[in-house]
Amino acid sequence: MDFGEKFLWGGSIAAHQCEGAWNQGGKGPGIMDLVTAGACGRPREICSGIVEGKHYPSHEGIDFYHRYREDIKLFAEMGFTALRFSVDWSRIYPNGDDEEPNEEGIAYYRSVVEELLNHGIEPIVTLYHFELPLRLLERYGGWSSRKVVDLYLRYCGTMFRALKGKVRLWVTFNEMNHLDPQTEASDIFTYMISGVKYSGMENPARELAQIGYLMTLAGVKAARLAREIDPENRVGCVFGLTPVYPVDCAPDHVMDAFLEMERQFYQVDAMCRGAFPAYREQEYRNAGILLEKEDGDEEDFRQGVLDFIGVNYYSSSVAHHEGDEGAEETLFGGVQNPYLEQSKWGWAIDPVGLRYTLNYVYKRYGLPVLVTENGLGAVDRVEADGTIRDDYRIAYLERHIGELKKAVRLDGVECLGYLTWAPIDLVSATTGEMKKRYGFIYVDRQDDGSGSLARTRKKSFEWFQKVIEEGI
Repeated sequence: MDFGEKFLWGGSIAAHQCEGAWNQGGKGPGIMDLVTAGACGRPREICSGIVEGKHYPSHEGIDFYHRYREDIKLFAEMGFTALRFSVDWSRIYPNGDDEEPNEEGIAYYRSVVEELLNHGIEPIVTLYHFELPLRLLERYGGWSSRKVVDLYLRYCGTMFRALKGKVRLWVTFNEMNHLDPQTEASDIFTYMISGVKYSGMENPARELAQIGYLMTLAGVKAARLAREIDPENRVGCVFGLTPVYPVDCAPDHVMDAFLEMERQFYQVDAMCRGAFPAYREQEYRNAGILLEKEDGDEEDFRQGVLDFIGVNYYSSSVAHHEGDEGAEETLFGGVQNPYLEQSKWGWAIDPVGLRYTLNYVYKRYGLPVLVTENGLGAVDRVEADGTIRDDYRIAYLERHIGELKKAVRLDGVECLGYLTWAPIDLVSATTGEMKKRYGFIYVDRQDDGSGSLARTRKKSFEWFQKVIEEGI
């Protein structure tokens, strides 16, 4: 196993974080259009409507909607062979349950895809990246309803047909597996994924179990539908995966780490093994939870097995253990690892964890993996001469790519490609900041909404360009 000409190098972006144009082109309001900007230590506010005077970063994003040709040209200059981007459901069906799709929205995404193909860049389309039409939350309760599953499939079918022959790689969901391990962290996680705030749930355990089941079912149904419409389609789902280490080799601590890590995988098991896992249903029954299932669900799981697994990897953690009271918590559950340095936002930097995760996933399922997100959020400074010297980002990515190479070349992991988050600065999903920058391309947009939106190549731009040249 080795890198070759078919290996995909590129990046990932999401509509609600970059497009802007939130009320243009026939688009309806989505759930993230009601979320204000926040900051590290100051949560984003989830509003019931648009409140004058508050800043909603999704409304303008980085104006990718109007500037996609300029941005794609820059991606091509770096040598990208792939770009993962999301379709905003509310740009296709403004209310989610409209009788007919919005043709202007379809035309927009068709144009984006054609622009990518014209530059030799493979489009990878994510169908749901925290972009639920607001009406579906208000009318049906979001992903707690089977009706939303049906409407999601109709939307997916619309896109499969609209982009048939142009897009061959599809992603059904982004990080829906965070519904389980991360819901205790804050409302923003459950809201982004499902539209429902954790604090607003009457019975969180029961509601999250049903939402998780229905989203998983929707994913396998969509995979099945994609291949029915076009047998050339290859369908994956993207999971946010965080290795969990034991604090030491005491058997109880090892078991704690195993159980904490396994919480991330029940949906991966369901979508890769052709059946919703019996162990998960047993766990639910032990907790007094009975899933609402229907005839035909089992066949959908059998027929909707994924073609590849998308892995979003950023960090690792140490499992909770006796005596960790007062220890620093990680964003994704668990406590901080004292052997690892942290980013400015408290994310442990663990390149070896990427190799570990890729091995774990590939050897567990035997399906090709695609690194769909990996990157460093940092504060970038524009120097007096206009340059941005982001050596810290280069160092982070260089170490992670080094471990990726070991996974492929030494361990035999079948990896389809490496996509960074994000190739261009955009709005942070968790904090709503622009200050938390990931890109090779600097965007002149500040947290208060000021700035010209001008694009500037950072030092990492030329570095990644060379990585791609040498990697292929």
